[in-house]
Amino acid sequence: MSRILVLNCGSSSVKYRLYDGDEVRGKGTVERVGEPGGGPADHESAVRQIIEGLDLTGLAGVGHRVVHGGRKFSAPVRIDDEVIAAIEDLVPLAPLHNPANLAGIRVAREKLPDTPQVAVFDTAFHHTLPEAAATYAIDRDLAERYGVRRYGFHGTSHAYVSRRTAELLDRPYGELNTITLHLGNGASACAVQGGRSVATSMGMSPLEGLVMGTRSGDLDPTIIFHLRREAGMGVDDIDDLLNHRSGLLGLTGVNDMREVLARRDAGDPAAALAFDVYRRRITGYVGAYYALLGRVDAVTFTAGVGEHAAPVRAAALAGLDRLGIAVDPARNAGSGDRVISPDGAEVTVCVIGTDEEREIARQTREVLNL
Repeated sequence: MSRILVLNCGSSSVKYRLYDGDEVRGKGTVERVGEPGGGPADHESAVRQIIEGLDLTGLAGVGHRVVHGGRKFSAPVRIDDEVIAAIEDLVPLAPLHNPANLAGIRVAREKLPDTPQVAVFDTAFHHTLPEAAATYAIDRDLAERYGVRRYGFHGTSHAYVSRRTAELLDRPYGELNTITLHLGNGASACAVQGGRSVATSMGMSPLEGLVMGTRSGDLDPTIIFHLRREAGMGVDDIDDLLNHRSGLLGLTGVNDMREVLARRDAGDPAAALAFDVYRRRITGYVGAYYALLGRVDAVTFTAGVGEHAAPVRAAALAGLDRLGIAVDPARNAGSGDRVISPDGAEVTVCVIGTDEEREIARQTREVLNL
């Protein structure tokens, strides 16, 4: 099998994986990129450090995670100058992430000029959203002019996890209806109908939807106007508040669910309220997506909180027995990829570890016909 290098450039980190077929031959994460007293000065330096430290003999391709593909990119593509220019045009839609993704692409092309490179877009999986799901009810001309629509994110994770759910259950992917719950510091829900995303909680940006580590998720837009008029906050201040000082952090002072759970168990009322707000939002999305799908075969939890926080899983699905959704306490307390619903449950509840880098490698091979 061919060797693929995957580069996943976040806003302040670079994660990499070197695959030789299905085997991981090298992996790691460069943290605190660009932070004072931290790691490398910038993403270019971090990617150079990674490439120079690996044995890339026989490398067949490089797969890059790109957060925002807008309406232009509905599938992974081989990178050329035109693709780079298009990703640059989309920077206003993802100002924290697309520049970092571009930095990784440029350095990889410079250091590995004879190796084909592929862009895998976080938004691409959600291009199958029906127009009614992607359209916001605002002035049509204004929305079209400024690209206002639901794009959705965590697409590589939802694609990987929904496919792995079908494998775990030994069911045809094209026949399975799944609700996937990616619960990490960022969190999103997705309704996957026969391998196609038909609804997802994140919208034009990753701010919409579930309560997250530092993001508010859904809120009344009037809150923004109110804070501007009554608190005198500027647009940038409100943006910072909703993206970096809200969610669990805003409610409790910490953004780590493990700490929230510890404080709740110790009787902290703020942590108890935050937990209830968090799980209630998930429950609402599961119920809404059940109604949209009409039939649900599986609900699957993934990412840091989804994979490791048994109390969150139990509470998020509590009270949904009438929909055939239940969690077995003993199975919920286990570890690894597994089914956590009782035998005979109408809807199978699963826990599956996400692997976005492996999904990027798979899609890179498809584009390069490897």
